Amino acid sequence: MKCIIIDDEPLAINVLISYCEDMGGIEVVGTYSNAVDAFTALQSNQVDLVFIDIEMPQINGIDFIRSLDKRPLFIFTTAYPQYALEGFDLNAVDYLVKPIPFPRFIKAIGRVRELLYLKNRPQVKTHVAPAFGMDSVEKKRYIFVKSEYDNKMILLNNITFIQGLKDYLKIHTDLQSPILTLMSFKAIQEILPAMEFFRVHRSYIVNVNRIDSIQRSKIVVGETRIPIGESYRNEFFEKIGL
Repeated sequence: MKCIIIDDEPLAINVLISYCEDMGGIEVVGTYSNAVDAFTALQSNQVDLVFIDIEMPQINGIDFIRSLDKRPLFIFTTAYPQYALEGFDLNAVDYLVKPIPFPRFIKAIGRVRELLYLKNRPQVKTHVAPAFGMDSVEKKRYIFVKSEYDNKMILLNNITFIQGLKDYLKIHTDLQSPILTLMSFKAIQEILPAMEFFRVHRSYIVNVNRIDSIQRSKIVVGETRIPIGESYRNEFFEKIGL
């Protein structure tokens, strides 16, 4: 795993370098005292992970991450816990508050390695199995998706819609909290029944069986209103016979 460190405190950089050496398998390919100097390195080198401080001169870490068109995995390392929510809204792998305990660092790196593994080898399986306590002809259909450290089973009938969040998908169901998985729309569409799950927007797939109503430019699923993209509109209406 190749990483860079962006921090205007030399002591903080030294601590992270030491932690990376102790963990093993992490190569620090560059350290930078400000985000501007790191920009060129990110454009010209393949980097798996960025450790980045928030309060820095010229441009802060949050604004710098927002400015990147193609973002590697990144972890915020800062003395200011009040930015945590904003950091996670940017899909940060983790948010480490200084002084960073080594066990907390280990946990963060474990998440990074898991995400890199998922990115390189997405594992999704579709199954059809008899439903327990029901007639043998009746079936329960489900998929397994990798989420953090678990392979989570999701019944297809329970999926209401799927939302795209950059490199992740957020699978919404009516029985549990949304499930995040590192997949592409293409990958999940390959394992979902095409006559039940329709792509209606560049950021949404809906389960047609869970649609409550359809407006001119929106689909209502429970309390959620999902936009219908212009490039998907005709195909969607044709499929549902409107």
